[in-house]
Amino acid sequence: MLALLTSNYLINVGLLAWIAAQVSKTILHFLMTGKWVFERMFGAGGMPSSHSALVCSITIGMVRKVGFDSPGFALALTLAAIVMYDAMGVRRAAGEHAKVINKLVFGFQFLDLVQPAEEEKEDERLIGPDQEKLKEYLGHTPFEVLGGALLGILIAMIVPVK
Repeated sequence: MLALLTSNYLINVGLLAWIAAQVSKTILHFLMTGKWVFERMFGAGGMPSSHSALVCSITIGMVRKVGFDSPGFALALTLAAIVMYDAMGVRRAAGEHAKVINKLVFGFQFLDLVQPAEEEKEDERLIGPDQEKLKEYLGHTPFEVLGGALLGILIAMIVPVK
């Protein structure tokens, strides 16, 4: 089964591009912050976009394997455009919203500005000690998407077509 999966050129370039992007993202985060954050190895967001690297490597791999005029290339290109648009749009906006919500929720948590009514004090929906912050790394800037796209294209161009 493993031999069957690894014999697929498109899966190989896609997986290689994703791994390269995640490793790069983790190293770049360390260089910028001085902290190893293992979550960066598997988490979304950051530079370069692993989603963009994956879909662009498969798109270029499809061109190299079956040509520009194939239905497979049209499908891969469409998927790549949707994924990259979503990363810069909806997912990025969700991450920005999470930052604001975290500031509101956890900023006010330590201030005595908001006192809940007596009946709300027992409400489990209020912030408790085990309340987790929302994930803020969800989407990408256009530069991060471009970085992932270029990495994916490079990998698909380097890996020989089977």
